[in-house]
Amino acid sequence: MDEPRELTIERTFDAPLDLVWKAWTDEKMIRKWWGPRGVTNPTCEWDARPGGKIYIVMLAGKELGPAAGMKWPMKGTFKEVTPQSRLVFAGGALDDVDRASDTFIEQEVTVDFEDLGTKTKMNLHLIITKAGGPKASAALQGMTQGWNQQIDKLAEELQKH
Repeated sequence: MDEPRELTIERTFDAPLDLVWKAWTDEKMIRKWWGPRGVTNPTCEWDARPGGKIYIVMLAGKELGPAAGMKWPMKGTFKEVTPQSRLVFAGGALDDVDRASDTFIEQEVTVDFEDLGTKTKMNLHLIITKAGGPKASAALQGMTQGWNQQIDKLAEELQKH
């Protein structure tokens, strides 16, 4: 399989660490930027504490053409939350919005933050730990673009504050 199994994104945001941390840990802020362009999050549960649960249903908007109206659910669990320093969570894409449905992709995501005064450096590292089924290949092929668009949306959201 030629699809990527790891991804690293490093960005420096023109925003202080406390705001970047809030954007990654406040459910209301996550709802605004999570997912690639053209996606909203009508369901967003994000409990950023060790053992806390994640459940997000991304909804494809009309900008995504034939995918419009499709729902892309995910669930996960926080493994590590070190305030203003590191987030580690395991998550997976679900076959349908039933929280008990099987995941076809599972990943572990580590996000490290560095205070640069009025700016914040973020280093995100993602490792695919499981991929199977017909949906996995397409999801993996779009992973790099999707995550980069998502982080672009985060940067745009930070500029509003």
